[in-house]
Amino acid sequence: MRRAVLAYSGGLDTSVATHWLSDKGYQVHAVAVDVGQNEDFDAVVERGRRAGAAEVRVVDAVERFAAEYLTRAIKANGLYEGKYPMVSGLARPCIVEEVVKVAREVGATTVAHGCTGKGNDQVRFEVSFGVLAPDLEVLAPIRDDHIPRGKALALAAEWGIPVGGVAESYSVDENLWGRTVECGPLEDPWVAPPDDAFERTVPAGAAPESPEEVVVTFERGVPVALDGDATSLPALIRRLDTLGGSYGFGRVDMIENRRVGIKCRELYEVPGALALILAHRALEDLTLERDLAHFKPSVEQRWADLVYDGQWFSPLRRALDAFVDATQTHMTGDVRLRFDPGSCTVAGRRSEHALYDLSLATYGSEDAFDQTHAEGFVRLWGLPLKVWSSRQGG
Repeated sequence: MRRAVLAYSGGLDTSVATHWLSDKGYQVHAVAVDVGQNEDFDAVVERGRRAGAAEVRVVDAVERFAAEYLTRAIKANGLYEGKYPMVSGLARPCIVEEVVKVAREVGATTVAHGCTGKGNDQVRFEVSFGVLAPDLEVLAPIRDDHIPRGKALALAAEWGIPVGGVAESYSVDENLWGRTVECGPLEDPWVAPPDDAFERTVPAGAAPESPEEVVVTFERGVPVALDGDATSLPALIRRLDTLGGSYGFGRVDMIENRRVGIKCRELYEVPGALALILAHRALEDLTLERDLAHFKPSVEQRWADLVYDGQWFSPLRRALDAFVDATQTHMTGDVRLRFDPGSCTVAGRRSEHALYDLSLATYGSEDAFDQTHAEGFVRLWGLPLKVWSSRQGG
């Protein structure tokens, strides 16, 4: 019998894909990769079995996802189009790695996913499969058999697949880095997001009135402690996520340009991710030399585009990571974050490697900046424009 390994989320589409593959004569090994999502994996396993999987395997990849993917996203200040921390884009290549491992173990000839033909994830899955396992066939039952959501619901009911609680009007994806929501009422960009679209964040009006401050400690660009308590990165992200969410911080409502060429309306809840990127940028402001600080954002934008577009395993992404790592040599220090209703701001930052020099920056009597040099500097700096103006400026 032919074996297929399916990237299995336990949702409607991958459950229907499981039965579809089984009907086509495949022995289905469903792999649910835990990347920090809030999921009842016992229910996921049971749903996969009832959908027809010969095996449903849960793989714990939380620590690896944080260490190998999220650390790089933090150091690169990874935001797609300046807003989205790429919750799904970072998780998909991690999931593909685990699916390919299982495919090699069981001797599968096929790997599969449950993506539609309109989203980004089909690109991320298939490009990553093409890099890591170019010899394996890739199937996408939902896309290739043209199964829209309504038909998928009908098939699930016909096949006796229990999808209650996973087939709501929204399409939801989540992991340690955040939560994404689309479809349903969100498809109208004029409609405000309904309250039931949110889970990780409260409305700003329901947040505590008193602000709260926390100190994030970084070592070479990676968060390692919160309020002086050393902790694992997953635990640190979760603590900031809970705190930020309790203040209504971390909601992103954006019109996004997908890789497949269409605009879509996406809703994100990412309080922990946005707080850490905010803190990391503040520490970079303190420690990066001027030209480096001005150049790095262009690298960050390209890095984010690559990750969003499914190019995690590309040589360019790895080369850009080498540059980013070089910028983080002196990125060690503390950042104090202040949470208020609906917001998170930087209240302070400090580092032994700070390039900020009070004796040069102060306007007080202890000023060590020799202002007598300024006149000549300004004259030479403006000389090219002065010559241009006198000869051509008109």
